[in-house]
Amino acid sequence: QVQVVESGGGLAQPGESLRLSCGASGSIFIIYVMSWYRQAPGKQRELVASFTRDGSTNYADSVKGRFTISRGNANNRVDLQMNSLKPEDTAVYYCNVRHSGPGSVTWGQGTQVTVSS
Repeated sequence: QVQVVESGGGLAQPGESLRLSCGASGSIFIIYVMSWYRQAPGKQRELVASFTRDGSTNYADSVKGRFTISRGNANNRVDLQMNSLKPEDTAVYYCNVRHSGPGSVTWGQGTQVTVSS
């Protein structure tokens, strides 16, 4: 079984920063991709940023230049640094891990990010 746990998030004012962290544990031999998705009320879940096993990154156009995804302090962790936050960044942020373990894909429980003055 594979577990994915997010931390961070919370309330920020426009222009401020927040940092999210995601960790994967359990029956994992290889992690292929760790990604952050978000879902705002009434909208579909969308990809925000991803980090592949070889260190490649990918970002949604809406966050390029503001968000940075990076490997955490271990190969099974990834961080999302969110700068210059905007109200439209308000959403529940989910960590997604594609791996070699059971099920191949595991989602975290989500963490709320609210950007409001």
